[in-house]
Amino acid sequence: MTDLYAVFGNPIAHSKSPAIHAAFARASAQDLIYEARLAAVDGFKQAISDFQAAGGKGANVTVPFKEEAYRLCTRLSERAARAGAVNTLVFNGPEIFGDNTDGAGLVCDITHNLACPLAGQRILLLGAGGAARGVIAPLLAARPASLFIANRGADKAKALAKAFSDIAAVNAGNFAETADKSFDIVINATSASLSGESLSLPPGLFATGSLAYDMMYGKGETPFMALARQQGAARCADGLGMLVEQAAEAFFVWRGVHPATSTVLADLRTALNT
Repeated sequence: MTDLYAVFGNPIAHSKSPAIHAAFARASAQDLIYEARLAAVDGFKQAISDFQAAGGKGANVTVPFKEEAYRLCTRLSERAARAGAVNTLVFNGPEIFGDNTDGAGLVCDITHNLACPLAGQRILLLGAGGAARGVIAPLLAARPASLFIANRGADKAKALAKAFSDIAAVNAGNFAETADKSFDIVINATSASLSGESLSLPPGLFATGSLAYDMMYGKGETPFMALARQQGAARCADGLGMLVEQAAEAFFVWRGVHPATSTVLADLRTALNT
């Protein structure tokens, strides 16, 4: 029988996940169907229950349900427990296993697709919400020289830094507290680009040869990428590669096969810019 998977979100019609996983399945000869399913804002638990009853094998979870998915799980991977959020579910009888592949996707995109090492680099992570939380442990595992978490409100950033202090020392503060500091990699984990907003960042953040990375993506430059380029970032990248790489990691969790991503990413990029 063909195995059933889906991505749940609200909104969800824009999701590229069905196309990504269909391409992975074709390339790796896996017999599966992958759908995009809209869940009511107050109906995620019921939507998952209905999907399990219909024989669903696993699911991806996107905005705004990642934290609710975390609470729904009966077992968690270490990286999901660290993130406090789940984007990948595996159903096995009554068990719901939760994982988080976002951090692995980000690290793979930066280090492999963009050929930018993280080890020994000074990293600035903008934002202190769920998107930031999900990638901190994988970033620290790559052994950067330093990690600074900056947020509009310093308290939330400092609380996040403290939560990961058992792995490594993490500095934190508001955006203004990054003044007079420079970084090799600046990652935007805020939602500003989704609404077309630009962040109010002090000048001088981008060191010589630096990479500006926006977890969001769209046609052309995001507002963050445009700001970074104006302020001297040597390279700018959006989060389309992260989307593909986290999907590949989820596919591996489900199927035990890690699909090649380069062709899928290239095709998505072409379609996005057409």
